[in-house]
Amino acid sequence: MDPACPERPRHPQGPEGVTLLVIAKEPRPGRVKTRLTPPFTPEEAAALAEAALVDTLHAVAATPARRRVLVLDGAPGAWLPDGFDVVRQCAGTLDERLAAAFAGCDGPALLVGMDTPQVTPELLTVDFADCDAYFGPAEDGGFWALGLAEPDPALLRGVPMSTHTTGAVQRARLVEAGLRVRDLPRLRDVDTAPDATAAAAAAPGGSFAAELTRLRGPVPSSPPIPVPAPLPGPVPAQAAGRDAARATAGRGTAR
Repeated sequence: MDPACPERPRHPQGPEGVTLLVIAKEPRPGRVKTRLTPPFTPEEAAALAEAALVDTLHAVAATPARRRVLVLDGAPGAWLPDGFDVVRQCAGTLDERLAAAFAGCDGPALLVGMDTPQVTPELLTVDFADCDAYFGPAEDGGFWALGLAEPDPALLRGVPMSTHTTGAVQRARLVEAGLRVRDLPRLRDVDTAPDATAAAAAAPGGSFAAELTRLRGPVPSSPPIPVPAPLPGPVPAQAAGRDAARATAGRGTAR
């Protein structure tokens, strides 16, 4: 074998061959969920952020995977369960930090943030056998999940984050690269107080709902998040391009 062109490492097929990435900030007052203040205090917003992170990490821990990685800005705390590798987020803009998270993977990877405590292991169980990318749209027009069969940081660098074009540009970038894209169900990010209520209602048994109830009283439940079974086939490039053009404005995965 030519040493200049080493053979790629072989990984298990199916979900067991996927690296699951969680990109997050240490939940400290004044550094996380600042758009929840007001009506919440910085300390309450940080408590909600920690609860959202706990729910996300527990969902990831219960999902089949080759490896689980927390890409963290800050220091881990008692909220971190066993089974995770922790790597420090690089400096730079959000697109650069997301790109760097994928650059550390040598096989299929799915990345999520800490803004969707309603996420479940069923939603995170992905198989790249007949697609190249997964895209999880958010209700605000951004995205809550991004999966790549062959992680390429260039697919994220330069995508404008936390702007009115984030979701549309990122999905279009995948399609323009010739990737076969599967869409995951649309979820609602927790950025504002109404978002928090909606997310808690979607997962009433989680830590996030319990913390919101402690702070503000009971939250009514909502219907469970539908999980396509089976997932629809990859979107043809032409149709995906039309979808991307229609995509609403949005913000990025991490705040």
